[in-house]
Amino acid sequence: MKKQIFAVCDTEAEYARNFMDYLNRKKSIPFEVQAFTSAESLIAFAGKNHIEVLLISAEAMCREIRELDIGKVIILTEGVKPPEFGGYAGVYKYQASSQIVREVMACYGEEKSVLPVQSPAMKKSTDILGIYSPLGRCLQTSFALTLGQVLAKERPVLYLNLEEYAGFEELFGRSFSGTLSDLLYFVQQGENNLSVKLGGMVQTAGILDFIPPVQSPLDIRGTPWQDWIRLLQEISMHTSYETVILDIGNGIDEVFQLLDLCRTVYMPVRSDRMSVCKIAQFEKLLQMLDYSQVLAKTVKMKLPFYSGVQRGAFQPEQLVWSELGDYVREMIQKGLV
Repeated sequence: MKKQIFAVCDTEAEYARNFMDYLNRKKSIPFEVQAFTSAESLIAFAGKNHIEVLLISAEAMCREIRELDIGKVIILTEGVKPPEFGGYAGVYKYQASSQIVREVMACYGEEKSVLPVQSPAMKKSTDILGIYSPLGRCLQTSFALTLGQVLAKERPVLYLNLEEYAGFEELFGRSFSGTLSDLLYFVQQGENNLSVKLGGMVQTAGILDFIPPVQSPLDIRGTPWQDWIRLLQEISMHTSYETVILDIGNGIDEVFQLLDLCRTVYMPVRSDRMSVCKIAQFEKLLQMLDYSQVLAKTVKMKLPFYSGVQRGAFQPEQLVWSELGDYVREMIQKGLV
């Protein structure tokens, strides 16, 4: 099944090309991307191909384009949107490409109930990797982010933090308008365009895509098992992500079922007696509840010393080239990832 088309049209040729290059690098975008530098070339293309989303500068817009059968038209503005385009959504042109994509996907998702389907034949099956430990202070999230950064160099990866208190706004020094709390709400409401909603929330840390974590621990505790299943199914079926990393906390009621969904579970452990006893209790409970298969696919890890994220703005590259980055690359070489 062919992807639907996301067209960019701007008379500023370098801008159009650079934006198209960014979209093509973002393999998670569920569209085929085409760039045009004139209204004439866009009109000729649209005469033979249906355009689902058009992002076009005010200068390139004309009557002939208004009359085309296009799913959603969004105006690239350089400030205030011209009054003659009052019937169209608009996004500010001179901002980060990632923010433009989020705003475009949010606009598209507001009125579309049909998903731009990603055919299973067009990608590999989605690989779900779980990071979980019953212990605290064991570098779980640092390892998960490092693993995601390293894997994202080779394939599209989405990181989901499922902890009650992730602290990402403080870590990244900025607030997030859309979070996993919102995404779970859409799941619970039975939204049909879930992958589009997701696309409007995706943030990037280095080269790793992630959905900002929940704002309240109640959103983790109150989410039934079936909603987690649906969310992961939507990501697998309707996005281009080849790997999903789940950074799993203890607030999820059905944590064993979630671990069972993972191809591999990576478990940071420690060697002190209290930690050993806690791990032993966890393993005993898995066996009692008939989840011994989770034990079989669990990789225990004694992670190397890592001084942690330094003060100031978080730089994901700190992780990639740290002791944790070396550890992840060694795991990959040994075939453990």
